[in-house]
Amino acid sequence: MQIYNSLTREKAPFNPIEPGKIRMYVCGMTVYDYCHLGHARVLVAFDVITRYLRAAGYDVHYVRNITDVDDKIIKRANENGESCDSLTARFIDAMHEDEARLGVLPPSEEPRATAHMGQIIEMVQTLIDKGYAYAADNGDVYYRVAKFEGYGKLSNRNLEEMQAGARVEVNDQKENPFDFVLWKAAKPGEVSWPSPWGEGRPGWHIECSAMSKCCLGETFDIHGGGPDLPFPHHENEIAQSEAANGKPFVNTWMHAGAVRVNKEKMSKSLGNFFTIREILDKYDAEVVRYFLTMGHYRSQIDYSEESLKEARGALDRFYHALRGLPEVEEGELGNDVEQRFHAAMADDFNTAGALAVLFEQAREINRIKAEDVTGAARLAAQLKRLGGILGLLQQDPDAYLKGGAGQDGPQAEEIEALIVQRAEAKKARDFATADRIRDELKAQRIILDDSREGTTWRREG
Repeated sequence: MQIYNSLTREKAPFNPIEPGKIRMYVCGMTVYDYCHLGHARVLVAFDVITRYLRAAGYDVHYVRNITDVDDKIIKRANENGESCDSLTARFIDAMHEDEARLGVLPPSEEPRATAHMGQIIEMVQTLIDKGYAYAADNGDVYYRVAKFEGYGKLSNRNLEEMQAGARVEVNDQKENPFDFVLWKAAKPGEVSWPSPWGEGRPGWHIECSAMSKCCLGETFDIHGGGPDLPFPHHENEIAQSEAANGKPFVNTWMHAGAVRVNKEKMSKSLGNFFTIREILDKYDAEVVRYFLTMGHYRSQIDYSEESLKEARGALDRFYHALRGLPEVEEGELGNDVEQRFHAAMADDFNTAGALAVLFEQAREINRIKAEDVTGAARLAAQLKRLGGILGLLQQDPDAYLKGGAGQDGPQAEEIEALIVQRAEAKKARDFATADRIRDELKAQRIILDDSREGTTWRREG
């Protein structure tokens, strides 16, 4: 298996530290608002990666943290007139609801920053003792960036060049403008914890260094996250962890690609910012998951009405192939579908290549299902199993094709009654009425499929 490593900027054979076992940490949510489409990209990408690694036989310990103390959380809680605990509890529940609807499996562990204050304070103290950090007169503790020799290696940045060209906020408490905070002194009325440097709370970066060490050890296999995290967050994690532990931090770094909306960067200021639940109110959750899966996890994807229609159309073709077939055992199929699917996924989790293999299988099912129902059903069983590795194709085909989120138009009972009327019209050779019924349903995005067994229907995406 080959994985692209953001640190080396190349694909390389993946060899876990402990044979057969993978320890993976992915940066999770800062829980002060509903999760948005960019979060969905990361959630689904690493869910697919975890599912595949497990299907390939690895024992995967997948840790995804929750940041539940942060400037944004404190600001939002104050604006709402509620406690930080109340705010974060509400949005943690909302996040779990969203990921469940998207078919994202829970991580093995989901540590929260507020539950790891002891480990965070211990790591900060270690960095001070080793000369990599210093306590300022105002109660803050800062990381001494210039002391860490490898700073910039993940984001491919040179500290001297950064210092020469950057505009950095002036802070007379810092030795160097690029030093970053490890511990923040509490302001009046803020949530805080006791520490050797006074009441305060951790900086964002140190939280992940402490939680990952607690859950996975000083060196682990994979660290992942979104496209905005290599600098400064992951760069600072490396500096903290390697300085504190005296060991390499992570062997393989992985980053999901960005999401754009109608070819523009997604942002609140542009008014093109969508939460997961807003999208799921309009589209079937599996359609959204398919959209997030159909491109390579590292690629930039463009969210638009057209892209969701494309995803719906693709899923429709899969479920149309699966429709009407009995549940049977796969048995020995004698095809190379399994091998080609795994070859694609073992090449840096190439979901586009894997889906192309599954589309060939769907076409083969459609080709033979009229003459060989049992053979088609066995291929369908294989298709569903492999689709399940991507978190797809697990719904009842009939229920999927007739339903879905955000569907307007006639209800099932009305559609079934019109199909009966149409059949009676055709029997009476009243083809004008039969065509009119078909056209009226099509105008409401209801597609009729005629076969020797009768007429079935589905909603057009």
